[in-house]
Amino acid sequence: MKVKFLGAAISVTGSCHLITTDKYKFLLDCGLFQGNEALEELNYLDFDFMPSEIDFMILSHAHVDHCGRIPLLVKGGFKGKIYCTGATAEIADIMLQDSGNIHEMDAAWKNKRSRRSGRAQVKPLYTQDEAAVCARYFSPVNYGQMIEIGPGMTVRLCDAGHILGAAIVELWIEEGGKKTKLVYSGDIGDKNQLMLNEPTLIEEADYLIMETTYGDRAHETHAESSRRFMDIIFKTISRGGTIVVPSFALGRTQELIRDLELFYESHEKHRKTLDRIMVYVDSPLATNATEIFRRNARYFNEKTQNQIAKGDEILNFKNLKFTRSVDQSKQLNHNKSPKIIIASSGMADAGRVQHHLKHNLWLSKNSIVFVGFQAEGTLGRAIIKGEKFVGLLRERVRVNAEIYSLEGFSAHADRDYLLEWLSGFKAKPKSVFLVHGDEVAKEAFATTVKNILGYDCTIIREVSEYTLDDEDFVTVDDVRSRIDTKEEIIRISNRMENLHDELDAMLHDGNRIADEALSQETIRELSSHTEELEKILEKNEF
Repeated sequence: MKVKFLGAAISVTGSCHLITTDKYKFLLDCGLFQGNEALEELNYLDFDFMPSEIDFMILSHAHVDHCGRIPLLVKGGFKGKIYCTGATAEIADIMLQDSGNIHEMDAAWKNKRSRRSGRAQVKPLYTQDEAAVCARYFSPVNYGQMIEIGPGMTVRLCDAGHILGAAIVELWIEEGGKKTKLVYSGDIGDKNQLMLNEPTLIEEADYLIMETTYGDRAHETHAESSRRFMDIIFKTISRGGTIVVPSFALGRTQELIRDLELFYESHEKHRKTLDRIMVYVDSPLATNATEIFRRNARYFNEKTQNQIAKGDEILNFKNLKFTRSVDQSKQLNHNKSPKIIIASSGMADAGRVQHHLKHNLWLSKNSIVFVGFQAEGTLGRAIIKGEKFVGLLRERVRVNAEIYSLEGFSAHADRDYLLEWLSGFKAKPKSVFLVHGDEVAKEAFATTVKNILGYDCTIIREVSEYTLDDEDFVTVDDVRSRIDTKEEIIRISNRMENLHDELDAMLHDGNRIADEALSQETIRELSSHTEELEKILEKNEF
């Protein structure tokens, strides 16, 4: 059996792992690359395989960094089934159609500019109609259900506690009369969530593919983040400000709604203040996703299911309003009353939240609250890192608002719980492959596992393939590819982007004499990286 890591190798996004056995060729996830422009360009490269040769796919959950390239897979000739939970199938449908709509709008905007400058027109990565076709390939299964996909291939999906319907994948694969168990963690949720169950502990595996999003740090508990969030709300409202929360339409938004719902219901002593603070969910996608959450109560934890059985309506309270139209969204920035605006995208690199940031980021009375992971190269990461100016909708905006990051709201387990989950295996897997984390997170988690559990992990740093056998794994020497070269370009581009930001900050801070030596060094490094890029591009065509 061979495992080829085609995404989530140098970054958190673009999850896609190709498994090849003596009978089958299949995928674990097929996600979009997200982040800066160079990283997103990876989405336009051909797959490292023929889609028509893929027998089936297993989808861990419906976030677009795990499912967003499925329309390209189908366009390329894929005809197999996509196994996932029923909630994932339902949510992935709306996520993919929304993604297709965004790609169409992006292409239309680029073409409008291109016509004026005489440049060639571009096509969207895929359209909404092409995304809608994918729904017919989903094959829903229940948690815990043993599914025989074919001779020598059995799969079981277990609750990952990440978002509604998210799964940990267990695979039993027979080759040459021997059975091997491969486990794919997908994205692992945290403990003590408001609505979802804790991730299922897996007891055994021969080989494990594991995420490491927060592998380098422990974050505060949900309860601690919730308390801080409420303090931020009261503090901001007292000075007449607005709270803007960039939030993933799927998962984080529903958790925030539930958190605010419980707070509004249980804090009578703050009633007068709370009654005048409206909560707006400004995302048609989040609105649709919330409706799916309400229809799928069977995925909730026992406490939430018991409340529903008693007649409680969850994800709804008096001060909550969902906005759908563009006009309703625009009105929020003309409305001066106290309010909380929850809008996607969660990394602030697209969607309606950019408009709200444009209107609110430059005002010191406002607060911007991040509640999820911010990938390298995204607007959210730049703001969290303390950039003084950011580019927003073709404008340069000063960051004056108070900035907060509440990691306790994250749908991802932190380092400590990742280690706890891994400790649930009764015997050490032959190999643990670390993916879905930046370089620092993977390195740190590998060190933690070595120090605490006493065994080594394999850190996936690039597109690479491994042959798995009974004794060990052997690296297949074919890792260099067009994708690898593109990732090399991305690494250089990320550094150049940071250097440009440093230069901009020097120019706007006014202390040019003190920064002269530093700015000259920065310019020299930029020049060096430019020459490096030119050499790569001379040798490759994309």
